[in-house]
Amino acid sequence: MSAKSAISKEIFAPLDERMLGAVQVKRRTKKKIPFLATGGQGEYLTYICLSVTNKKPTQASITKVKQFEGSTSFVRRSQWMLDQLRQVNGIDPNRDSAEFDLLFENAFDQWVASTASEKCTFFQILHHTCQRYLTDKKPEFINCQSKIMGEHSWITCALESANIILQRKKLKIVRLKLLACDSVASSARATMQTHLIF
Repeated sequence: MSAKSAISKEIFAPLDERMLGAVQVKRRTKKKIPFLATGGQGEYLTYICLSVTNKKPTQASITKVKQFEGSTSFVRRSQWMLDQLRQVNGIDPNRDSAEFDLLFENAFDQWVASTASEKCTFFQILHHTCQRYLTDKKPEFINCQSKIMGEHSWITCALESANIILQRKKLKIVRLKLLACDSVASSARATMQTHLIF
């Protein structure tokens, strides 16, 4: 079982939540705390997870989950409601980068994803989730590549292509109607001229 599947099963399923996406991260800058909040030192993996409740009204949240060295289980460390997210900073809109920042009402973290593509996937899910579940206070996405924002995603490209085809068909129908009207008008004129001659 993958780590993300295990996180979903261990952390979110028991609380009747559904994990939408996760990204494995490490801090870009070291915290100034010389020990972990658990009281011990050690290596660990960190995941930033996005989840929603299964019960209505649906609430979305971002959760920091850790897996400590030598352990097969995961621990929920911090959690923020999605409406507490103020800014998502992709760091560089001109190149694939694994670095990103998340700014919440009461927290700021600088991260590096395990890969740039994993960050990109997480950002796409996060952006879509914000658009779907937040009505008032949507976070600002800055320094993000257009593919992350959906401007050039395959879904958007497909929709744009379909819209162009639809507009062309509508234009063709309008032209055919105008041509038919011109034809009817020409026939009517010819008929009237024929009646006037006789």
